[in-house]
Amino acid sequence: MKITILCVGKIKEKFYRDAISEFEKRLSRYCKLEVIEVPDEQTPDGASEAIMNQIKDREGERLLAKIKEDMFVSTLEINGKKMNSEDFSKFLEQSAVKGRGQITFVIGGSLGLSKAVCQRSNAAVSFSDMTFPHQLMRVILLEQIYRGFRILHGEPYHK
Repeated sequence: MKITILCVGKIKEKFYRDAISEFEKRLSRYCKLEVIEVPDEQTPDGASEAIMNQIKDREGERLLAKIKEDMFVSTLEINGKKMNSEDFSKFLEQSAVKGRGQITFVIGGSLGLSKAVCQRSNAAVSFSDMTFPHQLMRVILLEQIYRGFRILHGEPYHK
């Protein structure tokens, strides 16, 4: 199975990079993992809603340029489907079938995803009603993918 994580921005903090590296290493026995980063836009302080939408649209164009027509795309959205870890592992398995062995997860920038990216999505997933920093979300997603593979393989993982 191939999993692509398509995201806006680079990871700046070393502790996030270290956690991401650890989960990439752990996942290497379960899947081929690719992380694609597109540049983020600077958001001026006190930006209007129109400016924020323009920023999301520019970031969205960069994301959409990396999405191939035949990709199975799952966006991370606050209003997406919530599920527990067991359900997420089933989602991974079912998505791999729908995506012919490939799943692309999309994480937006600090303002979220553009409407165009959300419309391109095959499935929207939410990890919480809370808002997380987009850099931390990459760590959370990788951990849940790793947990999902452990569950699928009947292997123990702490609860």
